[in-house]
Amino acid sequence: MRTLFRIAVGLVVVVVLLVGGLLVGARFADGPLAIVAGGPFKTGTLVEGPEPDWSFLADVIEVEFQLLEPARSRTTWVLQYEGKAYIPCGYMTTWWGRLWKQWPIEAQKDPRIILRVGDQLYERKLVRVREGAMIGPLLAQLGEKYLGGSEVPLESVTSDYLWIFELAPR
Repeated sequence: MRTLFRIAVGLVVVVVLLVGGLLVGARFADGPLAIVAGGPFKTGTLVEGPEPDWSFLADVIEVEFQLLEPARSRTTWVLQYEGKAYIPCGYMTTWWGRLWKQWPIEAQKDPRIILRVGDQLYERKLVRVREGAMIGPLLAQLGEKYLGGSEVPLESVTSDYLWIFELAPR
């Protein structure tokens, strides 16, 4: 029995070390590793010039973005409406959402980000939107694009469960 206990403890220690190593190592990566936050972007071409028409994001499932402070990157869903880009962030009223998703709180302190779509980098700022004509169409798009056609109620935004950020020019 004692040997079994030692093996179990050893396995737990190995798993903790591997997960910890992944989380620490990801901070030095060029961008996120799937759902694990990564380091600042090291590659990509900065897009300058006139404001882009973000309609091309309609067929893009995920993008990466990096906060400038703290300089960490992550993978996220992306929406577009009338030529503007938006990032949704759910679970914000749940304890696991507040624990897992620190970036929205950090973005309120410093909203500057770099968005990476493919190998293109765009300097933006995150502006939280809580109301407006775009909310209904964005919720419909969120349900269709990511939730198998499920309806996303307006209450998810008004209750602060779902935060929506516009990717505005800096």
